[in-house]
Amino acid sequence: MTGGGMDLLELADVEAARTLLTGVVRRTPLVRSGPLTRMIGQPTWLKCEHLQRAGAYKVRGAYTRIARMPESERGRGVVAASAGNHAQGVALAAGLLGIRATVFMPEGAPLPKVSATKGYGATIEYAGTSVDDALIAARAFAERTGAVFIHPFDHPDVIAGQGTVGLEILDQCPEVGTIVTSIGGGGLISGVAVAVKALRPDVRIVGVQAAGAAAFPASLAAGAPVKIPRCATIADGIAVQRPGDLTFAHVSKLVDDVVTVSDEELSAALLVLLERHKQVVEPAGAAAVAALLSGKVGAEPPVVAVLSGGNIDPMLLLRVIEHGLASAGRFQRLSVRTPDQPGELARLLGEIAKTRANIVDVLHSRQNPRLAFGEVEVQLSVETRGPDHSAALITALRDAGYAVAQSGTP
Repeated sequence: MTGGGMDLLELADVEAARTLLTGVVRRTPLVRSGPLTRMIGQPTWLKCEHLQRAGAYKVRGAYTRIARMPESERGRGVVAASAGNHAQGVALAAGLLGIRATVFMPEGAPLPKVSATKGYGATIEYAGTSVDDALIAARAFAERTGAVFIHPFDHPDVIAGQGTVGLEILDQCPEVGTIVTSIGGGGLISGVAVAVKALRPDVRIVGVQAAGAAAFPASLAAGAPVKIPRCATIADGIAVQRPGDLTFAHVSKLVDDVVTVSDEELSAALLVLLERHKQVVEPAGAAAVAALLSGKVGAEPPVVAVLSGGNIDPMLLLRVIEHGLASAGRFQRLSVRTPDQPGELARLLGEIAKTRANIVDVLHSRQNPRLAFGEVEVQLSVETRGPDHSAALITALRDAGYAVAQSGTP
């Protein structure tokens, strides 16, 4: 097959990768989601690639690519650039194969991902403040030293390895009607689409990008890969400014739809997975679920959502949980003005207590220049039971005579 003038992979390529990966990667669980089945009204399953070795599907493609290197290249080592999951996949794969690995990461890369990459035996180098900066440095290192550059998505072996996720889904859920997965550079969805469309052309394949890093919709509209000016999303795992040439050819030919989700929708999905499924995923790993919950996927049941990764910085997890609670209407930041008199703060807190809302923190300030003389501002973080409870809280405070402003989501 060809697409956009470029040779596409075939089923045999993915099946060969599956043979190569046998005993190396985990056959990750496919679990039925009762909560999502009820929420979206269709039988829904979760493909748990966040439980893969190194915490993401990336090791499938990295191992396939590195294992197929000729002996003449192995002694030169490999080099990669990544903010996290690809770094860990390359480090693990290279370590398993006894090959030296150097990984360039941007300054400020999440410390848990840096530590994990080092733990798998790679040498870490820092370059710039973005993955693009790290890529430039990694390519320069490859030219200078002869190390083999391992692309995170735009290589046939990488795509073939990632495609083994699709073969597993067909084995585990032969009746699948729709597969939904995140898209960054497009390696995962390209491989999945190659495998699934060859065996079950009726299955609908849907990709999900973060709205703040949506290079594929613009590229598909233009008919060629387009570089977006910047990425602004909490989903660092899919923050890619330009699709690969090879992955674009696969997506444009084989993928049925690409949709986008906001950071608020990603946060809400992550919270659902954490609370209702006891699954810890990173924002990129929750993208498929975010698209389903927000009604953006025209799905034929049953639906399989791929949880692509679980490598999340605990500090980011705290912020995302708070963001998710706010998106779900269960967390409010309020600013309330009260007279600067003894007992007024206690009266305000008492009014909140009457509504059975839970106060998380309180900041009492007299320094705001917008305040009138004899007036104070009280900023509160409050947990509620949902949007209706939040609305009732604000109404109760206003009925009690308070000027209330919502500070928005975190």
